[in-house]
Parts: sequence; C-alpha cells; structure tokens
Amino acid sequence: MAEIELRSDNAAAVAPEILEAVAAANAGSALAYGDDAVTARLEEVVRDVFEQPAARVFPVTSGTAANALALTSICPPWGAVLCHESAHILNSEGGATSMLGGGAVMRGVSGHSHRVHPDGLETALGAVRWGDPHHSQPAVLSLTQPTDMGTIYTVDEVSALADIAHGRGLRVHIDGARIANAMARLGCSPAEITWQAGVDVVSLGATKNGALSAEAIVVFDEDAADQLVYRTKRSGHVTSKMRFQSAQLIAYLTDDLWLRLAGHSNRQMERLATGLLDAGVEFLNPPDVNMLFARVPDGAATRLEAAGLLFYRIGPGVIRLVTSWQTTDDDIDQTLECFASVLGHSA
Repeated sequence: MAEIELRSDNAAAVAPEILEAVAAANAGSALAYGDDAVTARLEEVVRDVFEQPAARVFPVTSGTAANALALTSICPPWGAVLCHESAHILNSEGGATSMLGGGAVMRGVSGHSHRVHPDGLETALGAVRWGDPHHSQPAVLSLTQPTDMGTIYTVDEVSALADIAHGRGLRVHIDGARIANAMARLGCSPAEITWQAGVDVVSLGATKNGALSAEAIVVFDEDAADQLVYRTKRSGHVTSKMRFQSAQLIAYLTDDLWLRLAGHSNRQMERLATGLLDAGVEFLNPPDVNMLFARVPDGAATRLEAAGLLFYRIGPGVIRLVTSWQTTDDDIDQTLECFASVLGHSA
C-alpha cells in the first residue's frame, strides 16, 4: 500500500486554484510591500466576504505570526490573553505573543470539550485583581475555532463569550487556522461567526486548507488595524512581493473555494470516523471537523505505520488523524481496510 497522508492538513499539497492564482499574478511588475493592485483588491474581497465595509486585512506568512500580531494589536505589554488551556497560542507557538507583545501574559482557562465556557470565563475574570499593577490585566479573550482537538464553538457560544469579555473591557480574537472547516460544519457566514458575534480580530488561516504560506489578519477594530500597519512591518511580515500572497487569498475567498476545500476534508473525516467507530475504535471526543484523536494501542499504531499510514502519536495509546482537501475516497477506504486488518490481528 502506498503511504497515506493523515499527519496534518499542513502536509497537503497546494490546491490547483491557488497555484493558478499565483501564476496569474506572475506577469509584469508591481509595486512592493503591498502597494499593488492585487493587495488593494484583496481588501475589497475581504470586505465583501465578511459583509463589513470597514474591515482591514493584513497578509502574513504564518499562522504563528497572524496570531501573535493580531493579539499584540489588542493587548498591551502589561495585559493578559485568556484562552483555553489547550489552545495553540499557549502551547505551540514558542511564546511568540509574549515576545512580540513586550511580555504579554498568556493564561489558560479550563473547560470541557477543549472550549472556554461562560461559567469558566466568569470565574477567571472574577478572580482577577483588577487595577492592581502587581498583576497582568486581562485584555483579550482568544478562542481557537475549531479547537486544537477538533471541537467547535457555535455562533451563539462565541456571541455569549464575547458579551462577557466586552463587559469586562476585553476584546475578542479568533485563532482561525481552520476556521473554514468550522464554518463548513456550522453552515454559518463569515460575518455571523466573527464581527456579528462580537469578534474584533481574526487570524484567517489558509495554508492548512490549500494555500502556499499565506495567512491573513482580518480586523474589525480601527485602532488594532492602525497598529498592525506598523507591527507587521516591525516583525518582518510586510513581504516585498505581497501580491503573491494576496492573489492566493483572493482565490481562496472567491466562489467559496475555502468552504468547498474545507467541506471536502470534513466529509472525508466523517467517512473515516464512521468506519473507525464501526471497527470499535474509541475516540477522545467526536470529531466536529477534519481532526480525529483515537485510542490505539502502541503496538497497533506501529503496525499501522508499517502498513503505510502517516499520522502523529500524541501520547501513549493516542494518535491523531487529519484529513485535507486532497484526501481521496480511496485513501479513506484503504485506511479503514488497514485498521480492520491491524485491529483484527491484535484481537
């Protein structure tokens, strides 16, 4: 059996529509550092897609940069960012927000299903020594959508959390590395899950869903946007030939390409999850999008790897499987056959 890629959607190739957009932008010359017609067009597209005429967009090259810059634009150096204790920004970005934010503190909030919940947020905010300069003051609530464990917040849940945060003077950020997958599952519009729900800044992921090192910060807060003009440059994320990032993002957001790609990866995960459940595999939690965490004995995991399945081991007896825009029906069929063979042998 040929190797089947289930490690990460980051490992997938670039979508053909994105490559075509890059090739189309590779004609003639254009001004550098975002002063080009393609980047100007991107802002028009973002405003149309998000139904917000005042939205601003800042292309960057990585999700870590998008998160760190987005957060530091709304969190002062003496401030704190509240997020779920499993959040990517807290555990997997090397302290980027604290570095770029001049020491901003990251604080984890507990909550089941890897999500922040209103009662947990209220408790965390109630324990703050407000106005005491000995303690960092919460300034931002960051929600990972979907979470790093593949669960999602509904529109109503985002809105309820944003209401609590705004009531305490916090602004709200979404880490949307896979936000298209969440939207495809929820069937909501970009406006509904962001600014209409009270979100101020969004890290808009694209690389995991078919783009080529292209992410963006979408901003609905005027002050944050004004800061990002300088913060993106100071951090080295005002790229010289920005038109190639902008061209990708335009193609990504046009004709619902991002939702179609994400919808495909979600559907392939649904097929995979259904088959694994039928085979008796236990999940850590039901997969809402294209990520699945499964309990598989280490010996069985070794045999699955030997058979050609590529996945990550998260810990003893736990593996992560991720589908992407390029996962095929045959990939899923072969994966299920491989699991049936290995688990049947283990039995």
